[in-house]
Amino acid sequence: MSPQRKAARRLAVTAPDGVRLAAWSSGDSSRPTVLLVHGYPDTHTVWDVVAAALAKDWHVLRYDARGSGESERPSAKAAYELPALAGDCRAVVGAAGVEGKVHVVGHDWGSITAWEAVTAADAAGWIASYTTISGPCLDHVAAWTRDRLRHPSPGRLAPVLRQQAKSWYLGLFQLPVLPELAWKRALGPRWDKRLQRTEGIPADEVHTAITLTQDALAGLNMYRANMFPRLSHRPQAKPAAAPVQFVVPLKDKYVSPGLAAAGLDWASPAWWRTIDTGHWGALITHGAQVASWVDEFARHIDGDPESAALAAARV
Repeated sequence: MSPQRKAARRLAVTAPDGVRLAAWSSGDSSRPTVLLVHGYPDTHTVWDVVAAALAKDWHVLRYDARGSGESERPSAKAAYELPALAGDCRAVVGAAGVEGKVHVVGHDWGSITAWEAVTAADAAGWIASYTTISGPCLDHVAAWTRDRLRHPSPGRLAPVLRQQAKSWYLGLFQLPVLPELAWKRALGPRWDKRLQRTEGIPADEVHTAITLTQDALAGLNMYRANMFPRLSHRPQAKPAAAPVQFVVPLKDKYVSPGLAAAGLDWASPAWWRTIDTGHWGALITHGAQVASWVDEFARHIDGDPESAALAAARV
């Protein structure tokens, strides 16, 4: 168990639909709150480096998303639809007894989930700011793709084609049986080595959960419940109800800068910061930098003067 986990206080959370979630609170609960939302196939521990840095000055909440870690794993695909995932975010905040608005940070599917939350009708009442890392709003992606296909040119189509190459696994995850076999026999047992090889993360910094394969299998429902329904239908207009900071890993093998930029049309005000690392490196090897940016951004939104570095990142 990590030192960060030992120092955290465990919370039992019940989602609006009755799913039981495991959450953790660290730092001084009287201070403003930062909510960290993890992605696939991770648990809340992927935030260890970021959470430890932020907990010095903030109240930090994180949780195992439904289907992962110590949280319940519903069997129904519908239980993983985005409104339910976004509802979990607010349920965690409510269970912690937080008063006032929170600063939300999402990564991968946690970022997709948080986009759903920050674009919801009630978002302005509880979200102060949003930092998105490697996970777009699916409605923004649909609008971005349709716009480029309707008005094509080499320059406009190139980002779409680059992202399609990165998203090869989306079709695979829709298939029956094959993705499950891949996780059980190949990906799961070798995940640590994969992160070391493809992300350049040192072996002593890779700490995957013992529930990894279970988490990956349950989490396939997120792809099956949301990807094609959202991307194949007419996208909804979904502006963010809070200021948005985009943190964009330049070596991300799954989410291109072009795809991340799809959200800029729906975020105002917005800040854009790039970091020279991969998809998971942003949280692990570069977690201290990301925590610093979250701290700087959230302090500004809470009333501190905008730093020169943050002003330079404003879009």
